[in-house]
This record gives sequence, structure tokens and C-alpha cells, in this order.
Amino acid sequence: MKKWISFLSVLCLWAGYCKADEGMWIPMLLKKYNIEDMQKKGFKLTAEDIYDINRASLKDAVVGLGREGSPFHHFCTGEFISAEGLLVTNHHCSFDMIQSHSSLEHNYLRDGFWAKNRNEELANPGITVSILVRIEDVTEQIMSQLDEGLDIRDRNRKIDSLSRVIERRATEGSNLRANIKPYFNGNQFFMSVFRIFKDVRLVGAPASAIGKFGGDTDNWMWPRHTGDFSVLRVYADENNEPSGYSEKNRPYHPDTFFKISTQGIKEGDFTMIFGYPGTTNEYLPSYAIRQLIEVENPHKVAIRTAKLNVMNEAMNRSELTRIKYAAKAAGVANAWKKWQGEIKGLKRFHTVAKKEKQEAEFIKWAKGNKRYEGIIERYKDLYNRREDLIRAYVYASEAGLRGAEIITLAEKVQGRVSNCIKKKEQAMCKEVLRRETDAFFKNYDAETDRRILVEMLQLYNANLPGEWIPEEVGKARQAGDYERYAAELFKKSSFDTPQGVMAILGSCDEKALRKIEKDPVFRLASSIREFTLHRILPELTKIETELKNENRLWLAGLMEMNPEKVHYADANSTLRVAYGKVGGYSPADGVNYTYYTTLTGIMEKDRPEIYDYNIPQVLRDVYARKDFGPYTQDGEVPVCFIANNHTTGGNSGSPVLNAEGHLIGINFDRAWEGVMSDMQYDPEICRNIAVDIRYVLFVIDKVAGAGHLLEEMEIIR
Repeated sequence: MKKWISFLSVLCLWAGYCKADEGMWIPMLLKKYNIEDMQKKGFKLTAEDIYDINRASLKDAVVGLGREGSPFHHFCTGEFISAEGLLVTNHHCSFDMIQSHSSLEHNYLRDGFWAKNRNEELANPGITVSILVRIEDVTEQIMSQLDEGLDIRDRNRKIDSLSRVIERRATEGSNLRANIKPYFNGNQFFMSVFRIFKDVRLVGAPASAIGKFGGDTDNWMWPRHTGDFSVLRVYADENNEPSGYSEKNRPYHPDTFFKISTQGIKEGDFTMIFGYPGTTNEYLPSYAIRQLIEVENPHKVAIRTAKLNVMNEAMNRSELTRIKYAAKAAGVANAWKKWQGEIKGLKRFHTVAKKEKQEAEFIKWAKGNKRYEGIIERYKDLYNRREDLIRAYVYASEAGLRGAEIITLAEKVQGRVSNCIKKKEQAMCKEVLRRETDAFFKNYDAETDRRILVEMLQLYNANLPGEWIPEEVGKARQAGDYERYAAELFKKSSFDTPQGVMAILGSCDEKALRKIEKDPVFRLASSIREFTLHRILPELTKIETELKNENRLWLAGLMEMNPEKVHYADANSTLRVAYGKVGGYSPADGVNYTYYTTLTGIMEKDRPEIYDYNIPQVLRDVYARKDFGPYTQDGEVPVCFIANNHTTGGNSGSPVLNAEGHLIGINFDRAWEGVMSDMQYDPEICRNIAVDIRYVLFVIDKVAGAGHLLEEMEIIR
């Protein structure tokens, strides 16, 4: 067994790190497999400058943004830019934080927010910042304990059990946290050890008309003119160690922080991105890609289109509704637009046909090999069985349980009350629910939600056969009038107002639970939940588990079949390095895009009558005065630039570094034509989009008047 592990480890690493035309690379392995290629392409530092556990290195300036309860799932990346714990990330990464502090009186979404001093910085409960201490290869510790003949479920349970033991041993007697994740589809395992900070404060954010300039129209698009940045600060206790929020906490002093370069960039310059990419699936079979293109994405897009239409109409009618729904709409729209780009890109680059060719070659190669023979046939069977189930699951989740918010609320309240009764904590339960209810209704509009419910019920019933429709959802179709059905549902429910919720709670006892479970909204939610749990998930989970095992064998087989070909580990929300070069691209015949945009382009797009293009007057005034300071290139203020670094979700907020390791930009998006890069990367068309650090400094200095923050930074001019 150990001989097989050793062979596979060498094979994976050798095959995965010979080249870097694409990929997201593990920092601890750069010295052995990447640094020579990086230096040939212009990088001027060493592998130890990037990752070292014995001295300060660039890794110590990169953080993962997470949430308590799931700190290892990094929703964004950030980077330290001062010795006083100051860090930058994207505006959209902090959007929920900005929104939670906003009101009609203090509309930070519209007007921006800038703390004049540290006492004005705003706390954000539940937000965490993870700083990597080290990465460790634990493959042999896990694989040596696994029998190759183990049932897949027993194998997964054994891996989980072994991982928890290794994590615990690695952090005993410390305030560190460890997390083991599979790499190469479960053929290797690495452990990341972190310090996790829980006192994260909002320092500054530009107005949304800068930080979200172009809104959903420009999202995923190039050319781009979005100043997508915000400023946070991490606080620690008196010993510079992680601590929950306290007024006694002090700004955290990181081991290192990024120097900022304003010296400019040009076509072909080396760039490096250091961050926490979320999920990629570069090794999916053709059957998975076809199902994504033809089933999953089209239905998810249709559902979210309907939801966005309702939200946008409501926000256009009312500024208060815009404050309530801006973050929600942005969250809905982000994946909605990405899914459309994936369909287009996968079709354009004939991904299914390329996968089918690869699979045909694999079948010939694997003939007679007991370990790999039959994988492609099993894939075909599993995805055929999956199709109806995944379509039903899309509607149950997107149109059902995550459709109208009132459904989510009813489920949450019922679950909380039921749990509190079991624990005999009714008094505390009511107080917690009161706070949660107040927070929910602060950002809720019942009429908007009712109209969303109408759209969701219509789509649910129109796009699934009766056998896949929960009973209560089917009643809406039987009623013959979705508008009237939804109106009656809201009228009879207690969940459409905070007063109604608190009234139905009573003493959070069995009587309250019975009332909740009789409520028509909860009955609808329960019907969808129960149908999902009993009719969809058992078989779908079984299929997904079998697919996970096939994916492991498939990738191991591909590596053996093509040892000379690049095979890098898919993203899994762990720290990775991607590198490439600055450059424009041609998305279509006769269309050529340059690699950067400028402030002049913002002024050309400025439309006071359109919310997402109505820039702040102060920016117009600064432009009119040509008061650009030292933040120009060829007389223009640069705004955004593109490069061919391989990125995905989670890389939002990642530092974009030059050949000297200096910060030149903040990654925030990808060009729409290349968002299929999660499944098929093409260096000619795939582009990451970054806000130029000079525009960040320009906005802080000339627009926000927060020059005191620049004094903390080390700026190379």
C-alpha cells in the first residue's frame, strides 16, 4: 500500500507542477515545481519569499475572509497593507457589512463610509479573518490507513475520522485551527493551519456608484470601470492574538504587509495572484458538462431572471427598498450572469466534444486494467439517473426553499422553536428570535416577496412534471390563479410582519410549535422540504457519492495515461498561487480589447438618471479640475486592468502582485467570455479583472478625503 501511495504522490506532483500555462498552485510546492518557470516569466523573488514557515513571507500578508461557523470556507480574500492591521478587499466582499450599517439616515451604500479615526470604525459580528500559519502534506497519514477495497461511504467516514484526529493533534495547546481537505479529487490530502481573528472592522468603502459602478449590467464584463474595493482593519488582544470583539482590542500587527507600487503596468508584465479560490471542476466528464449546459444552468438562470425582475422593479420604485434589497439582488445576479457565461463559453470552445475525445482515448488505454476499466460507462449511467433528480432539486432549492424569503423565515423559526423546546431554553429562544426577526424585517418588503412567490410558483409548476412537484406547490396550480393564491397565503400567515411572528411564538412552547406548523407558509415550506428530503436527496446523494468515487479514479487514471500533461489540483478554498501576464484579448472577430481602462471611461459612462451609472458629484468635480495627484499613467487615472491569471470565486479581493511582489491591484472579477474557466481554461480568452491600486489610492485621497489612511501604507512611487 505504501509503495502505491509513494508512486501516486510523485506522479501527481510531477505531472501537476511541470508547467503553469494555467492552474492554481499550492504555495508550499512552488520551490520544487514552479519557481523556475515563474522566474523565466519575469518574477524577481524566490519561492521562500512567497511561502516560508520560519520567517515572514508574502503568505502572511494574505487573508481569507470567512464567517463564524464556517471559517474555512473563504468567501473572499483580503490583504494587509499596513503594520496596523489595515487590509483591502473588494467592495462586493464587504457589501453585506456596508449594507448592515446603512439606513435612510446613514446610507453608506449610496454615499460611502470613511472612518475619520479608529473609534469610528464599525464592528462586523460573525466575520472572520484567517491567516495561514503552514500547509502540511498528510496524504500518507491518511492513505496508509485506507483499504483499497473499502466501500465508498466507509472510506469517506474513515477519512473524516482520521482528518479530525490529525487536525486535533496539530493544534493541541494552541489557539490555532486546522483543516484538512482533499486535493486531486481525493488522491491527496493537505492540512492548512490558521490563526482566525474575529474582530474585523469596516474602515472605509466608496459610494456604490464607485465600488459597484456599472452594477449588474457591467458585472462579469470587460471593459470595466468599477472601483471594487473596501478597507477593513483586523483587531487583536493585547498580545496580538485572536480575540472576539472588545473595546480593549488593538489593531493587529501582521508579520508582513504588502508594499504598494504606483509605478504602473504595461502589456506583457508578469503578474501573480495569491488568494483563496473557491471551487473549480477542470476534470468533469462530458456527461457532466452536457447536463450543466442543457439542464442545470438554463433552469437556474430562468428562476433567477424572474426573481431579479421583481427585485429590480421594486428597487427602482423606492430608495428604501433599494437599501433593503441591494445586497440581495447583487447576490442573486452574480451567479445568474456567470451561469449564462458558462453556457456560452462551454459551447464556444466545444468542451463536450473535447471531453468525449479524451474519454474515447481513455477507454482504449484502460482496456484490461481492472482499476480503471468501465469508468466512462459508469459515468454515463450515473448522469442519466441524475438528470430528473437534479432538475427537481434546482426547483426545490432555487424556486422553493430559497425562493420567497418568507419561506426561509418560517422554516428558521420552526427549527429554532423546536430546538429550544428540546433543550428547555424557551426564554432565551424568544429573545434570540426577537433579535433575528427584527434583523430580518429591517431588510424585507412583504409586497416584493409576495410577487417573487408568484413567479416562483408559476415556474415550479410549469417546468416539472407532476411527479416532481410537492403537494403544496401543486395546490397553487390547482387554484388556477397564482396571484390570488399568493395573496391568500400572505393574508393567512403570521410570517409577513414582525408582530405576526412574535405573536405566533407566544412562550416558545409546544402550543407555539403547533401554531407554526399550521401556518400556510410553513406548510408550503415543509412540503418542499419533506419532498426534497424523501423523494430527491436519498437517490441524488447516493449518485453524487458514487460520482465522487469515480472522479477520484478518473483523475488518477488520467494522470497515469498522460504523465507529461499538466494536472493541477482543483480549487477548494485553500491558499493558491496563480501567475500570468497583463494583456488584452479578442472576444470576437473584429473586436480587440486593451488591457486597461481609465477615469475618462467612467465619465463617458456617467448617467445621472441611471442608478448604477450615477457617479458621485465629487468625482465629477475632481475630474473637471484634473486634480489627479500622483495617480496617473500617460496623464490618465487608470481604473482597471486585465491579465490571464487563472482565478475563480473566492479570489475576489486577492492581491495582484508585480514581479517584485508589490501590490498593483485587487482582483475582483473575470471577463464574461472566459467564465467557463472553472471547467475549461483558455489563456487566450480567460481574463481576471483587477482594480488598479492607483485608482484605489486616488479615490481614498481625492474623493473620500481619507488621506490619513495613506500615511499607514508604504507606497513605492
